[in-house]
Amino acid sequence: MDALMLARIQFAANISFHILFPTMTIALGWMLLFFKLRFNATKDDKWMDAYRFFVKVFALCFALGVVSGITMSFQFGTNWPGFMNTVGNIAGPLLAYEILTAFFMEATFLGIMLFGFNRVPNRIHTLATVLVAVGTTLSAFWILVLNSWMHTPAGFEMRDGVAYATDWWAIIFNPSMPYRLVHMLLASGLTAAFLVAGLSAYRHLRGDRAPGVMAALKTGVYTAAILIPLQILAGDMHGLNTLEHQPAKVAAMEGIWETEQGADLRLFAIPSEEEGRNLFEITIPNLASFILTHDWNGEIRGINSFEGNHPPVAPVFYAFRVMVGMGMAMLAVSWIAAWQLRRRGQPQNWLAITLVAMTFSGWVATLAGWYTTEIGRQPWLVQGVVTTAQAAATNVSAGMIGSSLALYLSVYAILIVAFISVIFYLARKAGNRLEASEPARAPTMLAPAE
Repeated sequence: MDALMLARIQFAANISFHILFPTMTIALGWMLLFFKLRFNATKDDKWMDAYRFFVKVFALCFALGVVSGITMSFQFGTNWPGFMNTVGNIAGPLLAYEILTAFFMEATFLGIMLFGFNRVPNRIHTLATVLVAVGTTLSAFWILVLNSWMHTPAGFEMRDGVAYATDWWAIIFNPSMPYRLVHMLLASGLTAAFLVAGLSAYRHLRGDRAPGVMAALKTGVYTAAILIPLQILAGDMHGLNTLEHQPAKVAAMEGIWETEQGADLRLFAIPSEEEGRNLFEITIPNLASFILTHDWNGEIRGINSFEGNHPPVAPVFYAFRVMVGMGMAMLAVSWIAAWQLRRRGQPQNWLAITLVAMTFSGWVATLAGWYTTEIGRQPWLVQGVVTTAQAAATNVSAGMIGSSLALYLSVYAILIVAFISVIFYLARKAGNRLEASEPARAPTMLAPAE
């Protein structure tokens, strides 16, 4: 591989690892706030049990997100100097806003969340939880503003090959930002919901029948059951926005090579870049046009009409189907689980095993969606402004990038295995400790100081 492709793979590897953890913490912060508010309102220790366990998971996610975010940002200078040289006047301030308005707040008050039990008044501990939850969402807002602007740039002008801001409101509220932000926040909600449900189901399978386990399990399942239909609706609206602003991406997502009236929906296909067609496909007549244009005979531009200016088709096509397929699985599992919990109050073993298997389903869907949207933007780094090739460093050899990529992948493999092992260890330990301490446990021992 040449240096450009290796640099792209390296950045993709870094951001793929990084995005796993903010995707969890954004919504998990709000779930922790829900647990805390329920405890404040009811004084029922089961909610504080859930809070105490998942705040540890939150802290692990936050730590790994910070570390991976730092290594990712280094690459702007090492592998992609053309990015900041061209659009740094816009990207730089947006990244700074994220740090100043969100990251500092999260990092500061997370310490109170973790270590403030019985050390600060309960209202201060609750306020810290509120601020951390708000901080995670603010962080997502600013990052999604920059990412959306890269897809649908607005509010700037080019002078001597450099982008200068002319309207910050137009930059922030660019055409795809509302859709992309809502889609990502809902993805985070689903990721956190299945994480909470999966870990709680794991504790349930191990015989942990503490009330806090069932409270967390029901919270995760019901949250997922509510959010997945909203995500399907948001995804449809986001798709229509993408069709308007990035039609080549939609053509690749749908595997449509020639412009069609009444385009068929390709449920599955084998795209061939060399032949400019699908070697095999399973279709539903006219359904793609109906979904994308809300007209059974609507026109969809084909990939071949964007000659030399379209993304690689196969990765986008397959990633999109993985995302949609995982979304359908989330819908089925969450609704079946919600129905059973409402009917029986407890999950049967097969359902608990299914929920454990779905613990990280949000990661799969998020990565598939991220690959769809980011690979789908190629060959552009900032749509219509600077290409990926133009932004790449010219003085870094393929050997240097390849060796650092190998090191990154090795470290990330170790960290992801360690993270998964630790959170399941915490789940086992929580059940064992609770079982050992239950006979002598006073009802108020887990409550923060009033």
